[in-house]
Amino acid sequence: MTDQTPIRRALLSVSDKTGLVDLGRALATQGVELLSTGGTAKALRDAGLMVRDVADVTGFPEMMDGRVKTLHPAIHGGLLALRDDPGHRAAMEGHGIAAIDLLVVNLYPFEETVAKGADFATCVENIDIGGPAMIRAAAKNHTHVSVVVDVADYAPLLAEMEAMGGATSPGFRRQLAQAAFARTAAYDAAVSNWMAGAADVATPRRRAFAGTLAQTLRYGENPHQAAAFYRDGSTRPGVASAVQIQGKELSYNNINDTDAAFELVSEFAADDAAACAIIKHANPCGVARGQTLAEAFGRAFDCDRTSAFGGIIALNRALDGETARAITEIFTEVVIAPGADDEARAVFAAKKNLRLLVTDALADPAAGGLAWRQVGGGFLVQERDNGRITPADLRVVTRRQPEADELADMLFAWRVAKHVKSNAIVYVRDGATVGIGAGQMSRVDSTRIAARKAQDMAGVLGLDAVPTQGSVVASDAFFPFADGLIAAAEAGARAVIQPGGSMRDDEVIAAADAAGLAMVFTGMRHFRH
Repeated sequence: MTDQTPIRRALLSVSDKTGLVDLGRALATQGVELLSTGGTAKALRDAGLMVRDVADVTGFPEMMDGRVKTLHPAIHGGLLALRDDPGHRAAMEGHGIAAIDLLVVNLYPFEETVAKGADFATCVENIDIGGPAMIRAAAKNHTHVSVVVDVADYAPLLAEMEAMGGATSPGFRRQLAQAAFARTAAYDAAVSNWMAGAADVATPRRRAFAGTLAQTLRYGENPHQAAAFYRDGSTRPGVASAVQIQGKELSYNNINDTDAAFELVSEFAADDAAACAIIKHANPCGVARGQTLAEAFGRAFDCDRTSAFGGIIALNRALDGETARAITEIFTEVVIAPGADDEARAVFAAKKNLRLLVTDALADPAAGGLAWRQVGGGFLVQERDNGRITPADLRVVTRRQPEADELADMLFAWRVAKHVKSNAIVYVRDGATVGIGAGQMSRVDSTRIAARKAQDMAGVLGLDAVPTQGSVVASDAFFPFADGLIAAAEAGARAVIQPGGSMRDDEVIAAADAAGLAMVFTGMRHFRH
């Protein structure tokens, strides 16, 4: 046996016809016999190519609305036979099975069908059976067979054949086989996860996730870590679906922080008010609303100008020229927004390294979905935190009722706290954060750090008073003791929003009453790790 395997016979059966005719012509030019099925055969014939129907090879017509056409020994024997095994060769000769040297298959568009919201029966009908079976057969026998499952691999295949005189090398076939097995694994993962939802199985016995390579990254969180970015095929607007207009290639940390920024700013509907979120190391260092994007950015920036240096900026409206000019006055890594007008793009063009990403919409904070993370020996899976609180959900637990402006700020602070690493404390005043405490082991420490940040803000801006005076404060989880609430009151907070549910709620409520605070319970926690 030689290492190079000449391609003399190819089976092409594709759902996505992109590049099909050019591939067919190139193969035919090299003397390759073409076998095909259904619509693929028609497309090749319409282009003037000679094609043999799979039905002629199997002796059976396509049946059951095309469900049965390639599941036959004449096909799978041609894919699976070991050419250097005398027994296999004898079986091929005895049963009239000809070798298939190249398989080109892409699968029924199941993922796309689900993404479009098709009904159950339509989704089931788009589960490919024969395609994955052939792909796995060819990939298993990659010692002798080349298998192509992605349109992107047509050109490399033809280049390999050109270099090898119509053959392929073992290393190339192995690479194709890896891609083939990954494709069927991803396909099966998509089907099984969809089926779990359709069957209302919250915790299936086996769970698989898959993605398609979007970008090989220079490195991971640190330069000694290799990394890559994969798309999971979902349609959720965000960093994975955004179009990069300009700037350097995104890094691992850029992608992680940009996702955090865009998910946060998507909490605020564009038709309510302009909003801006500035993120550093996955935590917000400033979030604000404004009459304009420029005002929202300025107020978010004022919260913590030091931390905003080198941060990620997310906007809930299309970037305009005024806001773009304000942003370029500071060093920023990435800006992501639902759009950008011509003036804004022209302003950013002078900053070649500044990355600008645009999406087609905001993410829906109320949408469902799964989130997962790896741990040693496994991974954790949970529903996305899509919990939402309205004024009707709040329970006032203090003697003093919150005023209308306090209530608005509490709901704003609550949405921000959802995106701050726990333990999270967020001070808000007039629709803008004025102090954020994140990721501390003690909630009272987060409370004090956020208050100290507000003191720094007052110093930087030359304010007469610390902006926590007259603010509201949100806590992502209950206060286990009254000390955190007392620290917030000492910082000048006048209203508190928190989940409640502590064994010491009565003590905390009494402390709030003693300080003259209004406090509401949400009944919902927003831990974020």
